[in-house]
Amino acid sequence: MRAHRGEKPYKCDTCDKVFSQSSHLSTHMRVHTGDKPYKCQTCDKAFSRPGHLNEHMRVHTGEKSYKCRTCDKAFSVSGNLNRHMRVHSGEKPHKCSLCDKAFSQSESLNKHMRVHAGEKPHKCDLCDKAFSESGDLNVHMRVHTGDKPYKCSLCDKSFSQSGSLESHKRRVHSNRRPYDCRYCLKLFKSKYELKVHVRIHTGAKPYSCSHCSDCFVQRGQLKAHLLTSHNEGTWFTCHTCQKKFSRNASLKTHILLHRRAKPYVCIECPKRFFTSEKLKSHLLVHLDF
Repeated sequence: MRAHRGEKPYKCDTCDKVFSQSSHLSTHMRVHTGDKPYKCQTCDKAFSRPGHLNEHMRVHTGEKSYKCRTCDKAFSVSGNLNRHMRVHSGEKPHKCSLCDKAFSQSESLNKHMRVHAGEKPHKCDLCDKAFSESGDLNVHMRVHTGDKPYKCSLCDKSFSQSGSLESHKRRVHSNRRPYDCRYCLKLFKSKYELKVHVRIHTGAKPYSCSHCSDCFVQRGQLKAHLLTSHNEGTWFTCHTCQKKFSRNASLKTHILLHRRAKPYVCIECPKRFFTSEKLKSHLLVHLDF
């Protein structure tokens, strides 16, 4: 009856919470004591409430009784379904107090806060790099292992990141140009290409040299300038002819000339090319104007 009358005579001595029943207070006290009497018989997890243990057991049984009404996803825990629904609603209740970013999950906000704190707890054992997220470290390790699990289905290229593969397909194998310049209506395949192009109209040169007053539209231009004018950075040298390059990508393209390899294949005809730029130019032949 106390629940109906709103009476809550049982007060926690550690915090200001109050309860209508003594059993509810006893359960709550486990938050402060850390007591987790309900243990999983399959793994080493333990829980403060029997309901939490019951939900956890579905991980082992594979039961997913909480189904999304918008898509075909299903979950073993109701809380996971609630979090998933934010994908459809666009709700991002967890807001960063230091910038304008917001997140659908508290875990994502906690990871983001490391960016502001400069905290990078995930360190590479093979070099001096460190990362704020374990996933970034896992991706970085492919630099050392050479692992490239994302393979292009249209040519023999492979990539260490899924995003790099998608970018490659868009730039090299597709004629779609969904991004248009509001100044001259020129079309581009990616937001980044459009962003760099717009600087031609605005005159923006965000990359400035720390040694002189020169500024540049692209980061690559600054790196080349630092090498040629101030001898800062690392040259990429061809072991066959000793030619030097400011970009590793330029060296890789150059090496193809020695090997006579043409990895860029046209999807419309059998022609092959040394570089993605030459393939892009060729693809214009197949466009219907």
